[in-house]
Amino acid sequence: MFAAWGRFVYRYRWATLVGSGVMLALSIAGLAMGGTLQSGGPLTSNLESAKANRLINSDLSSGGGPTTPMSTFDFIFKSDTLMVSDPAYKDAVTASLEPIHLDPRINSLTSPYTVPPSAAQSLTSRDGHEALVLIQVLGTGQQAYNTYSDLRSKVHSPTLSVTGTGFLPVNHAFNTTLESDLQRAEYVSLPITLILLVLIFAGLVAAGLPLGVGVLTILGGIGGTFFLNRFTDVSQYALNIVTLIGLGVSIDYSLFVVNRFRDELAKGASRQDAVATTMATAGRAITFSGLTVAVGLSTMLFYQGTFMASMGAAGAIVVAVALFYGLTFLPALLSVIGPGVNRLRLPIFRYRSTGGFWHGLATWVMKRPVVVLVPTVLLLVIAATPFFSLRLANGNVDMLPSRLEARQGFDRLVADFPGRDQTTFSVVVNYPDGTPLTASRIADQYALDRRIAAIPGVLRTDSLYDLDPKLSLADYQAMYTGDLSQLPPAARQMLGNVGKHIVLIQAQSSYDPSSDGARNILKAIRDGQGVGEGGQVLVGGETAIDVDVIKFIYDRTPLAVGVVVLVTYLLLFLLTGSVVLPLKAVVLNFLSIGASFGALVFIFQQGHFSNILGFTPQSLDPSIPVILFAIVFGLSMDYEVLLVSRMHEEYVRLGNNTAAVASGLERTGRLITGAAAIMFVVFMAFGLAEVVIIKAIGIGLAIAVAIDATIVRSLVVPAVMRLLGDVNWWAPKPLRWLYNRIGLGDLGVEPEERPHPAVLDAAEPAAGIPVGAR
Repeated sequence: MFAAWGRFVYRYRWATLVGSGVMLALSIAGLAMGGTLQSGGPLTSNLESAKANRLINSDLSSGGGPTTPMSTFDFIFKSDTLMVSDPAYKDAVTASLEPIHLDPRINSLTSPYTVPPSAAQSLTSRDGHEALVLIQVLGTGQQAYNTYSDLRSKVHSPTLSVTGTGFLPVNHAFNTTLESDLQRAEYVSLPITLILLVLIFAGLVAAGLPLGVGVLTILGGIGGTFFLNRFTDVSQYALNIVTLIGLGVSIDYSLFVVNRFRDELAKGASRQDAVATTMATAGRAITFSGLTVAVGLSTMLFYQGTFMASMGAAGAIVVAVALFYGLTFLPALLSVIGPGVNRLRLPIFRYRSTGGFWHGLATWVMKRPVVVLVPTVLLLVIAATPFFSLRLANGNVDMLPSRLEARQGFDRLVADFPGRDQTTFSVVVNYPDGTPLTASRIADQYALDRRIAAIPGVLRTDSLYDLDPKLSLADYQAMYTGDLSQLPPAARQMLGNVGKHIVLIQAQSSYDPSSDGARNILKAIRDGQGVGEGGQVLVGGETAIDVDVIKFIYDRTPLAVGVVVLVTYLLLFLLTGSVVLPLKAVVLNFLSIGASFGALVFIFQQGHFSNILGFTPQSLDPSIPVILFAIVFGLSMDYEVLLVSRMHEEYVRLGNNTAAVASGLERTGRLITGAAAIMFVVFMAFGLAEVVIIKAIGIGLAIAVAIDATIVRSLVVPAVMRLLGDVNWWAPKPLRWLYNRIGLGDLGVEPEERPHPAVLDAAEPAAGIPVGAR
């Protein structure tokens, strides 16, 4: 089938190139259309914390009707000598805000000088040298940030330092930093990749082809992502995934296609035969490889309602684009170029596909499989042990680099101002069937308020029932079931926490939102007795979102992993015709993933090398293990497919497992290592990112690729296959019949070559006819 496709491409090579040009035009059109990507992702709507926040926003909005969209930001003023209470300090703040205080885009401006003295304390730092100004502006998104940017440029002071922070500048800092991280990765990875390709191919023309396909793939992937954005929300992180995956896999696939084409030409094949054989072998391998990578990335599609779903879709798109160019544009171009692929060769490097180091390694592993297998597996297991101390928590502003004003302001806000380091639990008591203020319901809410206040770690509760400790339940029932217009001012103010169907109780704690202490408080609130008479208790807030998202991911992970493993097993069976090799591949994949996860925890959670890499040690964002698993599982299978497909080809040709494993490693080891080196460079370029989640993914992937290519594929896989012998290729008769019936095992390989004599010396006698052999 693939050989026939190769002959088709050769025959219609110019038409195929035109078709590839159409694909490029569509990619450019997608880029031109652009789109508005999300800085994060929507919180899945069925989480308890999401429901609580939605009720607060809808039921407590003024008048219960539509509200004008608003956004917020803060200014922090600081003096090393003056105190906030000094008249000179007040005059300096007033003068700084003079250019903007009448701006019609500002909905509210709150400073220590515009509120009562009791409220001014929360807007004054503990040492009295900093003042906090809270500003709410009309609009959202880019419009609101433009307003902030304009207002920020007008606020200056000759005597005070001014720092801008809050939602708008922090959100914009994430967006711009991600963009700069993406550009930096491209600028670093592309030239180094070209150098590596020149070293691998020892020629400029052959080296330029994979890089060109890589650029085309990135254009197609980004264009496809913007096209996807026309139909659904897409995270800005998706562009990083497109570049990360697109550049790596497209160069990988092109590397194998170009290398096989050169080998066939070196054997004296015509262009047509060379293209046909290349497609029947390397083309077949990259097709299955692309499918396994796409299946791995599809793991993220199981997490609908988070930004990971769009990243999985974007990753699948760019892999599809890489396969399209690898199976159409590249073989068509090779059909045109022919022997010209070897032009501009560098005389200082010598290209060879067999012999040398990889021949020696293959022979050595075949003779000592147990000596190789035991220590390498033990090393991988030890490397995975830090993963058992994994702690997940949603990322926050700490993921930004500390050099940014928005991050610096946030750190000062939390550290210096009273109450800003506290965690708020928003407890919503919801009555879908009616009003919350009846005598019996007030009694239930009062009891809930008192129970929450008694939980260890809760500093205080703020609700209708915290006006005065001298007031009893009967007093509150009398107040809130009577004429509400006659309530005292403090009670009327607290009615802002009452909606048509809900009552809001807020609990404060000094614990960090993602700490175990805060999670224990949340558990105590949720585990306690609820309210009667049709009431429902929902808890929102940062800790609740943190816990709910982690639980959401944990709940879906077994199904996601199970489906991905099952589909991958099926694909590997269709590739090899064996039921043993897919199982071996999955088990070894988990070894590789475990080691990379252990390294991730060791570095980013435990903080090793944080000073060198430039980040704040922190719990891992729950999306990081999911993203890393999706990509690593796919890429590990990528190398597995490329290695085992060549071993399968040799087994069909030779009928001897040991010789086939050794020959397959010898012929692909250099390419897999070269491809891994390119992947490593691409991923480490993303490791230079300043946003911690991208840095962690980049470095985690680089470590995973290094482990997979140097230890797993070069040592563990051939050692295991040597020990398994011909069992590697076993399948029950019905499945063997099905495999042969499908016809995917036709490699177009003739038994005309013999392996190196040293390899035959280590070989075992063949035990039977290989699956799929003709």
